[in-house]
Amino acid sequence: MSEKPTPGATSSIEDQIRLREGKARELRERGQHPYGNDVQVGTTTEHVKELHGADSAEALENEHTQRYSVAGRVMAIRTMGKVTFLSVRDRTGDLQAFIKKDKVGDGAWEALKLLDLGDIAWVRGRAMRTRTGELSIEADEGGFRLLTKALRPLPEKWHGLSDVETRYRQRYVDLAANPEVREAFRRRAKLISGLRRFLDERCFVEVETPVLHTPEQAGGAAARPFETHHNALDLQLKLRIATELHLKRLIVGGLERVYEVGRIFRNEGIDRKHNPEFTMVEFYQAYATYQDLMKLTEELVSRLALEVTGNLVSKYQGVEIDWRPPWPRVSMVGEVAKAYGVRGASPSEQLDELATLSRERWAAEVKDREDLNKLLRAASTGEQIAWAFETLVEPKLPKDRPVFVLDHPIEVSPLARKRDSEPRLVDRFEAFAGGMEIANAFSELNDPRDQEARFRAQVEAARRGDQEAMPYDHDYLRALEHGMPPTAGEGIGIDRLAMLFTDSPSIRDVILFPLLKPEPGEGA
Repeated sequence: MSEKPTPGATSSIEDQIRLREGKARELRERGQHPYGNDVQVGTTTEHVKELHGADSAEALENEHTQRYSVAGRVMAIRTMGKVTFLSVRDRTGDLQAFIKKDKVGDGAWEALKLLDLGDIAWVRGRAMRTRTGELSIEADEGGFRLLTKALRPLPEKWHGLSDVETRYRQRYVDLAANPEVREAFRRRAKLISGLRRFLDERCFVEVETPVLHTPEQAGGAAARPFETHHNALDLQLKLRIATELHLKRLIVGGLERVYEVGRIFRNEGIDRKHNPEFTMVEFYQAYATYQDLMKLTEELVSRLALEVTGNLVSKYQGVEIDWRPPWPRVSMVGEVAKAYGVRGASPSEQLDELATLSRERWAAEVKDREDLNKLLRAASTGEQIAWAFETLVEPKLPKDRPVFVLDHPIEVSPLARKRDSEPRLVDRFEAFAGGMEIANAFSELNDPRDQEARFRAQVEAARRGDQEAMPYDHDYLRALEHGMPPTAGEGIGIDRLAMLFTDSPSIRDVILFPLLKPEPGEGA
């Protein structure tokens, strides 16, 4: 829909815009600016309710409280003769304004007649209760101002709108109309500040690393990057898919404990758990192992759950998740062996048996064509195990508890340290909660020659058509050759934790402006 009314148009929305434009002109003619900026807002609606929520009408009348000034969007208007009731919504909630003509004066009363739902208004006066007992601000002389004339009305049935894409596109209206949406994003902000506080308390240093990478630097994850071009340098660049390799360069440099909360960009599909642009924290600790990070993760996430939701048990999509440590551990190799009826007393024996399975046997447990196509691209036993886990085991992981998944094959972990006791596996874990991965961590590979061989394997995978294979990063290898201390590192998806802590079914519910296809005619 056009943002400006089309001459001659008859649609109700454009009629309303023209009516509101007329009211803005009338305000100007009366010498009142419809977009004024000359008032002071002294408090919030929540503060008034905290101070007087328990006071009776008689107590408020006898106390004759101080004057309060609040401002916000007008969500309801009700006029009865020479009295008007407004519901004013600010960042903290809603509060009623009680406006009488003989109190505010003729000028304010005439401006009040030009008020529409969605306008921004300012009210000043003492606290009181109406006959129905509702706490209100009673506007005094000059105690009402129309601050911002909204030309476009709020949709009448915005709350519970079935077309959620419209809510995502017009997030400003979604936030204005639905307090629960604003609360979700406040929780997200609390999550991020709590995360930073936790890491700062443990002497981690927050840093910033490049978003624009040269093609050989665009690694750190199995994902396709977005590409762009720098005109002045005539240089092809890619948006980062991870912060890992730059953060580990800082470990080499001696910072020892670093983290970054950053935007990540991956040119991949969109679904309820994936958005091409998302937020992740990555942190790296020298002289630590992946086992140390399991304990740290339990402490971090359980503390965040308590800080953000107020409880160590929170509900997500009808299931209560118990975040209290310790979390269960499961073996990727062991669970896949169970799924295929393979015996073995240890991961090593299970690996031996799984390596004997034919491709037909791997495929026999799966019917979905897309999943079977993914199996065709699995060129090694390790890749087949990872495929089988994602396809068959992951959907059956506990929903009521976070869980650590251990025993990852080396073929799908090109940056992780080989396990000393079984070199076909790496020292790595993934954490799952609510049916999705929330964290990935491992003891870092710091042997430059081992890393070089794995980069070469990734280059070979790219030659075979793997579009998510990592590039050969020569400078990162040079950094490793200077010596990186034994280190463990982890990445945690902020958006997915926000989903879990706000009971949001889609990642787009916790990203303020998620990527969407343009509407027909948009940008024309």
